[in-house]
Amino acid sequence: MAYVKLHNVSLEYPIFDAQTRSIRNSLLKNVGGRIAHGLKSAPTVKAINNISLELNDGDNLAVLGHNGAGKTTLLRIISDIYQPTHGSIEVDGKVSSLTNIQLGMEPDATGYENIIMRGIFMGMTFKEIKSKMDEIIDFSELGEYINLPMRAYSTGMALRLSFAVSTSFTPQILVLDEMIGAGDKNFLKKATSRTKEIMQKAKILILSSHNNQILKEFCNKAILMKEGSIIAQGSLDEVIAAHEA
Repeated sequence: MAYVKLHNVSLEYPIFDAQTRSIRNSLLKNVGGRIAHGLKSAPTVKAINNISLELNDGDNLAVLGHNGAGKTTLLRIISDIYQPTHGSIEVDGKVSSLTNIQLGMEPDATGYENIIMRGIFMGMTFKEIKSKMDEIIDFSELGEYINLPMRAYSTGMALRLSFAVSTSFTPQILVLDEMIGAGDKNFLKKATSRTKEIMQKAKILILSSHNNQILKEFCNKAILMKEGSIIAQGSLDEVIAAHEA
């Protein structure tokens, strides 16, 4: 049985130069949240504020909120990319995070080597990677380019490779930040089909999207975030209505 449990989770970023508005604005734009001031320390951005949440088998959670609400930061905490500064998180089940499908990949390494590194980053064993190697290369449509350094790839080629690795197995827990767009029109159709197939097979789905049609197709519950906090939760229709209001 897969589950995700967050207990009073918070995440704060220190701002070492609060006078530099460009740095402050950049942080707020990327992580969301609000600025808090400590008595003896530098100001911080509280990107996630005291969130408790429990998901079990069959829960497909939609994460709603305006840009900067903290949605992506929450997904990255669940994916173990970020560690909370307060509270705790328990996850039981193999997680696949598609919040950044190029994490763990190196431009100077070959496509073949990057399959291995991305696979390891995602928690796959060498045996699992080896068993899926031919399938990944075939899906990426890179052919002999797989033996060239990734810095020689076009943007579309690099996306095709990272997508092929990242979706090469069906996880128990799938974390997805918007639907993935990768490659040209033909590859995008193939990528969308594979993404939807994985979403349907995962035991727990956590999906952040501004597309209500996609959310209604796959999710059965929802939360609404603002300034790093959950301000509404319940059925998808209820939370969408609260968001639109």
